[in-house]
Amino acid sequence: MKKQYSLAYLTVRGCEPAEMAYIAARTGYDYISLRLIPMGIPGEKSYLPEDRAMVSRAQAAIKETGIKVLDVELARILDDFDPRSYLPAFEVAAELGAKHIISSAWTTEKRNRAYIVDRFIEICDLADSLDLTVNLEFPTFSRLTNLQEAADIVRAANRPNGGILIDSLYFHYSRIKVEELERLPREWLNFMHICDTEEHIPSSSPDMINVARDARLYVGEGGIDFAALLGHVPLMPYSIELPNKERLKAYGFDGHARRCLEAARKQLDHVKTGT
Repeated sequence: MKKQYSLAYLTVRGCEPAEMAYIAARTGYDYISLRLIPMGIPGEKSYLPEDRAMVSRAQAAIKETGIKVLDVELARILDDFDPRSYLPAFEVAAELGAKHIISSAWTTEKRNRAYIVDRFIEICDLADSLDLTVNLEFPTFSRLTNLQEAADIVRAANRPNGGILIDSLYFHYSRIKVEELERLPREWLNFMHICDTEEHIPSSSPDMINVARDARLYVGEGGIDFAALLGHVPLMPYSIELPNKERLKAYGFDGHARRCLEAARKQLDHVKTGT
């Protein structure tokens, strides 16, 4: 079966959803992955689900191009927040045809494991009413720093639409053994984030964050063992999340997006996936 690819928001950070759809269509992607939940990061433009003109433009672009929406981010678990605040974004996600929501935990130590489980349950239940899955990611500089911790939360929540999002960057940074992937329920795995990075793992969170937000590499340029990774998970869509400040400056949105996809297809299209 042909591998499918999505253009993730951070790869072309700053583009609104409609523009992402046109870029994806021009450069050969199957999907787009949107950010409709503001992160409050300085200098990062947000697209609010309440902006009906933006939603209408996205709908028109999706219809015109045939590009589909794979997922929407980022339903963070924070110290003090009401998951119901994510409902407008979930509703727009469903309206645009998305299938998945990304979540991650950014609580401080004052919030224990039970708090994270309870909030994840609430997010899952809100998303389930709209036929959306919730996929828990584990950035190595967040509260959940590895696959075991994320799987523990998903297992404890025990929601039919709960799952795990594996990002190849954090797969590498958290030194996941492929045997750990084999132990995951297959129904937890709906799509992946892919990029490459240097084999050397930064020793500090600030250095990890710098790579994650501005210096990821094209697949095949770094030290990630994609044959091992893909060989131990089922075939699923790959969302190329590959922010690289220098490449974006050099090539522009279209050029960078096209190079991301060309590199991924060259390295991954022939790789055998698991079952």
